[in-house]
Amino acid sequence: MIRVTTTSTEAEIQERGAYLTHFRFKGKDIVLPGAERQTRGGMALLIPFANRVRGGAYQWDGKTYELPRNKEGNAIHGLVMDKEWTVGRVDPERAELSLLLEHEGYPVPLLIRVEYSLDPQSLTWRASVRNEGERRAPLVVGTHPYFLVRGNWSLSPNVGKRCITREKIPTGETEDFVILNGEYDDCFFLPGELTLSSSYSTLRIERENMDFLQLFTGVPGALAIEPMSGAPDAYHNGLGLKVLNPGEEVRFWFKVTVLRLAD
Repeated sequence: MIRVTTTSTEAEIQERGAYLTHFRFKGKDIVLPGAERQTRGGMALLIPFANRVRGGAYQWDGKTYELPRNKEGNAIHGLVMDKEWTVGRVDPERAELSLLLEHEGYPVPLLIRVEYSLDPQSLTWRASVRNEGERRAPLVVGTHPYFLVRGNWSLSPNVGKRCITREKIPTGETEDFVILNGEYDDCFFLPGELTLSSSYSTLRIERENMDFLQLFTGVPGALAIEPMSGAPDAYHNGLGLKVLNPGEEVRFWFKVTVLRLAD
């Protein structure tokens, strides 16, 4: 376990999955504490695809690739959560981890580096992904943080494009949508800065190269707001899909700032 701190913020990260288990401000949890199942607390990393790949298989440049399937018969949540990451530089306020991902269900090796850093009000996550192979490859990068909420919550701005789905899988079509307090397991195209408010806290969320969001309300007392570079099943529907050429590196980041915390 890696621990980084400032005078008012602290975070804990596991080497397995480079998984954020805690983010606290003035001793109070901002993120739902991590769980044994990484996508039910804390913040899991979803690389090289985010959320589902329909049928657990896809074709790329004339070849079919098979991915691990869940009980629904789909691939879910990427390929890095069960991997032991290498710990790099660790300072009091920052930690770096890396992973060379090689998997038979993916066309090339990927060199992935992530950094968690704190300031007295914020947590910033940065990632770089480099194609170490000789072929191009499809890429979506996502994270899966659960933010604690109390009572009704609101997101601002709350007008975006919702991905139309069939059996939880985006079809590639979108529709205009107003996000109100309610139940969700939906993907949205909603670029730009966001503010999440409830009686528990007010948070500002900033992102780069992560203009899609999955909203999930399946865990009581928390709202998963999952910044993603592309939509679920982007390997088929193409929404936000990045084609990563040999030797190419791309970068992603997002930042969570605590603007208000209930007493």
